[in-house]
Amino acid sequence: MTGMTIKIDNKIVGYNVVNKEAPAEIEAPPAAEIIQMHEALKRPDKLIGSTYKLKTPEHVSQHSLYITINDIVLNEGTDHEIRRPFEVFINSKNMDHFQWIVALTRIMSAVFRKGGDVTFMVEELRSVFDPSGGYWNKGKLMPSLVAEIGDVIEEHLIGIGMLRGPEQEDSKREYIEQKKEEYLEATADAAIDEESGFPASATLCAKCSVKATVIMDGCSTCLNCGESKCG
Repeated sequence: MTGMTIKIDNKIVGYNVVNKEAPAEIEAPPAAEIIQMHEALKRPDKLIGSTYKLKTPEHVSQHSLYITINDIVLNEGTDHEIRRPFEVFINSKNMDHFQWIVALTRIMSAVFRKGGDVTFMVEELRSVFDPSGGYWNKGKLMPSLVAEIGDVIEEHLIGIGMLRGPEQEDSKREYIEQKKEEYLEATADAAIDEESGFPASATLCAKCSVKATVIMDGCSTCLNCGESKCG
């Protein structure tokens, strides 16, 4: 069969050689749909929850607070699976704080459901100070009960991967342990606070708010975070 001759009036600006034996291009599979948190996201029938027990000194609250944070699982079963906080509840036998605790949990839950970066709530809660000056709990100065709730929220966000834990470098951790051993050897008769594990005579560290600052070699040194006035 004789081929048909085609006249080309325009200039040839480029060409490709067609290889009939080459396999056809394989279409890439469609990308997985990534679900993000937003206000239109409906509450599923099942959520994953974690409950934290918050025990405060008796003059703050005679009964423990139980903080439950429920997470929603987004993109379950895919490479993009993540957990995000969806709602929070705080329960206690102490009814003195009932009204503001209910208000706080509803506001926090609304922020969680809105989505986005909710980690700012930790610092916002920590910045609330009690007019009475706060209280000591487990060797750490707590500015207020609200601030300690902020610590619980931070612990949960670290647990689900939204925040990084305050892990110290190995060299710094070794330095702190070395300083602690040196101090305890030099002051073998010093009383140790059973709750915190630091010397009972230690003072408050301005950096980490833990009562762990001692005088070593004429310099104030924190045995918890390593903060030193001598650099």
